[in-house]
Amino acid sequence: MLRQDDKLTKLVASTVTALGYELAGVEHLAQGKHSVLRVYIDAEQGIMLADCEKVSHQLSGVLEVEDPIRGQYSLEVSSPGLDRLLFTVEQFARFTGHKVKLKLHRPVEGQRKFNGVIASVEDSHINITLEGDRVLELELDEIEKANLIPEL
Repeated sequence: MLRQDDKLTKLVASTVTALGYELAGVEHLAQGKHSVLRVYIDAEQGIMLADCEKVSHQLSGVLEVEDPIRGQYSLEVSSPGLDRLLFTVEQFARFTGHKVKLKLHRPVEGQRKFNGVIASVEDSHINITLEGDRVLELELDEIEKANLIPEL
């Protein structure tokens, strides 16, 4: 995941918000010579295909001029979906009480993957209630990837 203060994320955020959307997150996945820049947008009324096309068109122009990524890459713009990725402390706080699937950079208690419920968020501290009412206390930068688990 890219950090919120990352130059690329700031560039994408300014373009997305100028178009009236919320930036849910940015992923840059390097894959050899080719990479993928995945941009997740959101809006109160939801996201339609036309919204993704609008942001993709505008963002392509900005990225062409600014050229923040070396080499070739594919730009993908989409809604966060039901199993949305969580990128920021604010997003974790917004989804307090929801189930989440985590992958950590380094093992904690011998494992890197956890499922639990977002119990609380304070500053950059995120508390996840695991099975058996154990609480996992994490810093945001310890989390490699976090997805909501859809509750249908």
